[in-house]
Amino acid sequence: MSSELLVDLGEDPTTAQLGQLKLTTIEDQQWPADESTLTKSETDISQRFDADSPHLPWDHPFYDIARHQIIEVAGDDNFGRKVIVFNACRMPPHHELDHHKLLMYLKGTLDQYVESDYTLIYFHHGLTSENKPSLSWLRDAYREFDRKYKKNIKALYIVHPTMFIKTLLILFKPFISFKFGRKINYVSYLSELDDVVKCEQLIIPARVKEYDNKLRASLKSGVPPPVSPLHSPPLPNQVFGVPLVILKQRHPDEDSVPVVMRDTISFLSEKGLEIEGIFRRSANVTLVKETQLQYNSGATVNFREIEDVHLAAVILKTFLRELPEPLLTYQLYNDIVNFSSVPSESQAEQLKALVESLPEENYSSLRCLVTFLAQVSANSEVNKMTNSNLAVVFGPNLLWGRDNAMSLSAIGPINNFTRTLLDQQHLVFT
Repeated sequence: MSSELLVDLGEDPTTAQLGQLKLTTIEDQQWPADESTLTKSETDISQRFDADSPHLPWDHPFYDIARHQIIEVAGDDNFGRKVIVFNACRMPPHHELDHHKLLMYLKGTLDQYVESDYTLIYFHHGLTSENKPSLSWLRDAYREFDRKYKKNIKALYIVHPTMFIKTLLILFKPFISFKFGRKINYVSYLSELDDVVKCEQLIIPARVKEYDNKLRASLKSGVPPPVSPLHSPPLPNQVFGVPLVILKQRHPDEDSVPVVMRDTISFLSEKGLEIEGIFRRSANVTLVKETQLQYNSGATVNFREIEDVHLAAVILKTFLRELPEPLLTYQLYNDIVNFSSVPSESQAEQLKALVESLPEENYSSLRCLVTFLAQVSANSEVNKMTNSNLAVVFGPNLLWGRDNAMSLSAIGPINNFTRTLLDQQHLVFT
C-alpha cells in the first residue's frame, strides 16, 4: 500500500487500539488454499526458481519472498498505466515471512515503474491476525517510501475492504493529503475492476474469487451486485483485440504493419521524439476510449489534428497490450525469459534467429516498432528515454505468459531481452 497511507505511529495511543482491531472472522481464516494446478506460465516461473535457473534460484536473497507471489505486475490498465498487485492472502504467517525483505522486494518492484504513471491494486481479503504486518513494519514502510514512490501513483484500489481497513484509513485521515485521498478507491466486487483493468490479465487468488462469490450470494434476493456493462460483440472493422493475422487478411495488399501502429508511430516520429518522458504518462481517459472506438468503427484517426503526443503513445501501448497473443508470441516465451544464459558473443545471432522465426505480420510490426524506438533512444538526452527505460515500458507489452500477470522474476528477463533487442537492432534487422 502506498506510503501516504502509513504514518510514524511512535507512542501514539491509537497504536494499541489498532492492534486490537478485528481483521477477519474465524470462518474467513479457514478458506482453502489456492489450487495446486499451475497454468503454463506459472509453471515456467516456478521452474526458474530451481537451482539450475539463473532467475531467482533457491539461494537468491529474495527467493523466499518471490515464491509466495505476494507482489505481481499485471501489465497495463485500461489507461496505459502499469498495474502492481499486492495479494494479502498470499502472505504466510509471521514466522514464515521476513517482512523486511518483503518491503525491499516491494521497493524493488516499484523502482522499475515509479518514474511512470502506475496503478496499485490491493486485494485485502486474507489478511488475518496471523499474517498481518506489525505496526512497526508500517512505520518502517512509511520511512522507506519517499516522494518518488508517491508522485506517479494515479490510483489505489482496495478490493474487498473490511471494517479494519476503513477504520485504519479514518484514523490516518489527518496524515493523508487531500490530493492522495482522492486516489483511494474501495472496490466491493471483482466485477467493478473491469472498468480499470481486464480482470483476465490478473492472477486473482482462488480464495479471493471464492470470497467474492460468497459476498455476491449473500446479497438480498432481487438486488443484483453491480456489474460492468456487457462487452459488445466485435465490430466488422475492429482492430483492438484482433489477431495480427486477421488484420492482415482483411487487407492483404496493404502493409503488414497494422494501421494503429502506422498512425501512432508516424505521428510520434514527427512530434514526440523530444518530449521528456514520452511513454511514461497516461492520457485523457475519454479521449483514449473515443480514439479506440474510432479505429474499431473503421474511421480515420488524425493525430495531427488532435495534437496530443501522450494520447498517441498510450494508443500504441494499448494496441500492443490488447493483442490476443503478444507480438513476440507465446512460442518464444521460454527462449526469451532464458535469453540471459546465451553467451554475449552469440546474442546478436540468437536474437536474429528468434525474430526471424516470427510470423510475417509479427516480424514486420516488431521491426517497425523497434526502428522507431531506436529513434526515440537516439534523442534520450532530451526525452530521457534510454533503451533501458524503453525496455521497462515496452517489455511487458511485447511478451507475457498465457495467464498475463507476471512476477518480478519474469519481468526482469523480458525487460533485459527487450533492452538487448534495442541495443542490437541494427544487427538484428539487416
